Amino acid sequence: MLFFRRKVGSAIFMEAATEPTLQDSISDRLGYVLRRASGVMMGALGVALAEIGLRPVEATILILVGANTGCTQSEISRLLGIKRANMVPLMAGLVTKRLIDRYPVDGRSFALSLSPEGVAQRDAADAIMLAHERRFEALFSGEGVDALRTALNRIAQLDTATQE
Repeated sequence: MLFFRRKVGSAIFMEAATEPTLQDSISDRLGYVLRRASGVMMGALGVALAEIGLRPVEATILILVGANTGCTQSEISRLLGIKRANMVPLMAGLVTKRLIDRYPVDGRSFALSLSPEGVAQRDAADAIMLAHERRFEALFSGEGVDALRTALNRIAQLDTATQE
């Protein structure tokens, strides 16, 4: 609550000021609502994954590498839409944590696989992420979740279409 001083004669009074009420003229805009919803979901996921020492992007990489043993860093980077310059430190961190093993494929590329520790972390992260998804899916009917997922995938495909 805001306060202001009002002087009457020699006395000074503190009075509560009414807070201005902002007109919410953007809450019906799809992009705004998507950003806010994403922030809520990713924030909660970040807190949950922090308990096992991972960030959401690291957990996602572990899940993808586990499902695609022998893939390259470039393939993971393209799939997630992460720039090479941002992918390098992410992968280096996972290698340093001994969660991912790299082995040479050719002169420039390395194939990726999960280490035994990486498999354990991936399993823990996957369980956290699935529980997280279920929590938010419970806000919708089955058809509602499917319709939402379809709509969001259509929006995401626009990015792919503009890159080709």
